[in-house]
Amino acid sequence: MKNIKQCNIEFEPDGKKIAVHKGETILEAAARAGIIINTPCGGKGLCKKCIVELQPSRKRICACQYVIEEDLTVRIPVRSRFFEHKILTKGLDTELTCQPDVYKKYLASASEKIILGLAVDIGTTTVVVKLVDMISGRTLSTHAALNPQVKYGDNVISRISYADTQEKLTELHNLIIECIDNLTTSLCENAGCRPQDVFEVCAVGNTAMSHIFLKLPVQQLGIAPYTPAQYEACTKKPKEIPVAMNSAGSIHTPPNIAGFVGSDIIAVALAADIDGFSENSLIIDIGTNGELLMAKDNKIYAASCAAGPALEGAGISCGSRAAKGAIEAVYKNKNDIDFDVIGFVEPSSICGSGLLDAAALLADIGIIDSTGRFVEREKLVHLDEAIVSRVSKIDNQMVFLLAEKKGEKIYISQTDIRQIQLAKAAVRAGIYFLQQKLDVKENEIKHVYIAGAFGNYIRLESAQKIGLLPNVSGQVFHFIGNAASTGAQMMLLCSEYRKKAENLANRIEYVEIAYEKSFETVFAQSMAFRS
Repeated sequence: MKNIKQCNIEFEPDGKKIAVHKGETILEAAARAGIIINTPCGGKGLCKKCIVELQPSRKRICACQYVIEEDLTVRIPVRSRFFEHKILTKGLDTELTCQPDVYKKYLASASEKIILGLAVDIGTTTVVVKLVDMISGRTLSTHAALNPQVKYGDNVISRISYADTQEKLTELHNLIIECIDNLTTSLCENAGCRPQDVFEVCAVGNTAMSHIFLKLPVQQLGIAPYTPAQYEACTKKPKEIPVAMNSAGSIHTPPNIAGFVGSDIIAVALAADIDGFSENSLIIDIGTNGELLMAKDNKIYAASCAAGPALEGAGISCGSRAAKGAIEAVYKNKNDIDFDVIGFVEPSSICGSGLLDAAALLADIGIIDSTGRFVEREKLVHLDEAIVSRVSKIDNQMVFLLAEKKGEKIYISQTDIRQIQLAKAAVRAGIYFLQQKLDVKENEIKHVYIAGAFGNYIRLESAQKIGLLPNVSGQVFHFIGNAASTGAQMMLLCSEYRKKAENLANRIEYVEIAYEKSFETVFAQSMAFRS
């Protein structure tokens, strides 16, 4: 690893601390800390919407333009946060439009006027729960955990296949309820409250995850035409869905769009304010079950893409989630390759962002060809020996060695490259067919919103090099983090947003890309790396 100076950044009032490389911007550092700053100009320094304050001087600067050279304490005001203006909290000015009102039905039940809620994002791989003050709209704490259902498969199809009896469906249902309850208990302990103070839950997820949460049958989701058992939003009582909360409370699940496009993408659309789009825009929620939205004029189309867990580091030879010890960036230096590791420790694995970097680099320097196949070592005469020496065989397949720790090798294999290709082809094929439906050329896409925690960490250049993302100007892209969780919080608090969600579900037209005549051809073409 290069000896690059790291700087410690603390964000107020969040209390989040992160170590970053010297030379990154505050905008980039905030994204790594899970804080999404408003950048409508695409980070060009023109709109002045990303103003933050350096402490203790209170100097106001643009987060997108300020380059980090030393340790900093940064205060991020509410008006500079991408999502905070969606919900009117106490003390905010009148430009904010939505006043929390769902809590009012519990005023008679809450003995101490403590009315809390849970915004729950049930992902195929990860479950995120926010503990929220229903009256002020303030997030008290956020916790996440691995979805315990992964032991029955790391993708939606495997969960659907497993739940082929009522007994197995109940087993999956109980697992997710237990997971949410454990997170709730931890959140309440952290905030000094009790699960009994939780009166409202809003849970979003892809259609299969939502169905399992509600204990609805999912077998039909695995058989064409992939029809949900329920499209509509619904409200349940804790006696029906036994989440740890006040027995007088309610559990709300927003509507689904199709068999593989669920309430989570409705939440993302709501958080990104898709109704306010005036130009051709694309929303990509990158996850195990990828979901896409494209808007043009007053039309909105949706598609799903089975990206699988590879982009999150799962199913990869030396892969892991983005945790301490994971290689998160790979790049070429003068005569060799180098990498960055989360936590600035010795490497022990590679996460999704590192995988994209590695694949982009290998394609760029010619170690893999446009089909993704490793090139024979004897044909790599144009490369330095230090790089060529990293190409070898493990378990009878070609690999590229990234690092070695106490005899344990960390590498990217031919199989890993294929997994990345399958994931990117799924995403790009989905984007292609949405473009066809709306008659939008690639250069006519004016905004691309990347949702999902993974989006905060990928390097745009690498994602474009391998063909995962459209080849448009970097200023078009907006990384908006876990927007599904934010949308769930908006619907948790405000009845107005629940109505907007219903309206969106009715307006969005679903495209089943696998039914398109040219799907197989487009998918195969999307497998290739750009030359």
